[in-house]
Amino acid sequence: MPANTAAAQTFTDLGVPADIVAKLAAGGITEPFPIQNASLPDTLAGRDVLGRGKTGSGKTLAFGIPMVALLAGAARTPGRPTGLILAPTRELATQIAATVAPLAEVCGLRVTTVFGGVPVNRQIKTLKQGVDIVVACPGRLEDLMQQRALSLDAVRITVLDEADHMADLGFLPGVIRILTATPRDGQRLLFSATLDNGVGKLVDRFMHAPISHSVDEAAAPPPKMTHHIFEVEGAAAKKELVRALAAGSGRRILFMRTKHHARRLAGELTRAGIAAVDLHGNLSQPARDRNLAAFAAGTAKVMVATDIAARGIHVDDLELVVHVDPPAEHKAYLHRSGRTARAGTEGTVVTLVLPEQRKDVAALLRKAGIEVRPRPVTVDSPIISDLSDGAGLIEPVSAHPAPTVAEPGTPRGTTGGSRNGRRGSRGRRGGAGGHAEAVRSDARDTTTPRGGERGRAENTAKRSRQGERSGAAEHAGARGSAGRRGNAAGRSGARATAAGHSTRQSAAPTRRQPEQGAGQSGASARTNGARTPHSDPARAPRRPRRATRPAG
Repeated sequence: MPANTAAAQTFTDLGVPADIVAKLAAGGITEPFPIQNASLPDTLAGRDVLGRGKTGSGKTLAFGIPMVALLAGAARTPGRPTGLILAPTRELATQIAATVAPLAEVCGLRVTTVFGGVPVNRQIKTLKQGVDIVVACPGRLEDLMQQRALSLDAVRITVLDEADHMADLGFLPGVIRILTATPRDGQRLLFSATLDNGVGKLVDRFMHAPISHSVDEAAAPPPKMTHHIFEVEGAAAKKELVRALAAGSGRRILFMRTKHHARRLAGELTRAGIAAVDLHGNLSQPARDRNLAAFAAGTAKVMVATDIAARGIHVDDLELVVHVDPPAEHKAYLHRSGRTARAGTEGTVVTLVLPEQRKDVAALLRKAGIEVRPRPVTVDSPIISDLSDGAGLIEPVSAHPAPTVAEPGTPRGTTGGSRNGRRGSRGRRGGAGGHAEAVRSDARDTTTPRGGERGRAENTAKRSRQGERSGAAEHAGARGSAGRRGNAAGRSGARATAAGHSTRQSAAPTRRQPEQGAGQSGASARTNGARTPHSDPARAPRRPRRATRPAG
């Protein structure tokens, strides 16, 4: 059927209950968006509706308002929800639940989310307590159905949001099985940007005489979105440009193609003094939630993300989207760009293009309907200064400070703190191990032992690894440490000493050692990584003294 072309009205004129209208007004929403104005009369009447519109057009409230209004007062049964909303990603499901939950609370309804990455037993417990509306991703929902923790035979309203993206991700067979498990006479609402990739088959099979509402072309960009295509000469120039664009004061999203590159860029920006978080598929759900919360709260001004954030992420006052890696297709470009200029606000989209990418990006922009002229830029261009609020290029901060080498006779406290402080840092896992490797690498670069010394050092390290697993391991470890960490510390010290690099001299008086030749003084018996006197490369490891001696 043709789309509804009614003039703009208020929520009350469209038939929305007064308590929901009051809740919307309390949140600053007083006038319906075009997709809401067009579809609400039909959805509130219980008809099947097919809604199409660009990203950020207000589709969530277009199906959330009628679902809450029509399910108000329904009997609640554990494990048998009456409303179901399917979404392709965890982020979109979380966003939908956050939008619908306040309205559902007004009507006495409970909302929960079901998706992977979180403990399934917690979700089963919530379902047994009874919920009315389930916002779910297809995979975890099918798992719960197979475990008989959830039944869809009482669902009265089913919503498919971003159905085209679910088809792109390969969820279509699961969606078909889920829809088959719902009652045939239930109301079904489908919202999608396009009807390709099998979405049309869902419409033909599961929807009953649907009424179509389409506002704006699916490929039409928002009118207040400004696009820039910046051509850069090489990878080094692109890296400087990315850092300059990320240095602005407002919120901005940087899109990458791969998870590894997103994680690495977020770390580089953080070390450069720019508060940045990453968002990609390798993160656990709690980590995703923390990073997204930090970005929304303004603790982190920059989010580096893959296409997982291209849909379902809504953050207020997001002023800049940067395609660090141009997407592979025009739909991804539009959805990425749709994170800014939402709900009538203004926003800027920047695409960085290397010489070998110019042809592909030109074809992508034609399909997306974007008319913009590429321009060559550098980090010193005025447009870059404007987009970065004049912050300019920030000098990177070294991830680890350069190791300090103590000269013979230097007091211990001047080269790295107290004895216990150094041992505590060695006991830590993660970054401390990387720092120790860096120190050993610098030692190998600065000092090379002679051939005979190298052979003795290698033999010493080998014997140390074998022998120190007994009582000597206790001497090799730090106070308060034991087991593998202490033994590993002894081995790392042996390797550092084997490199022939001496970093510190013991401040405490020790037993005088015999002369070992040039370059092998008693001060070299202790290194940055060693904790026992057994790692001296010129001496065989001494057998640890027994705890007790025989009488006499």
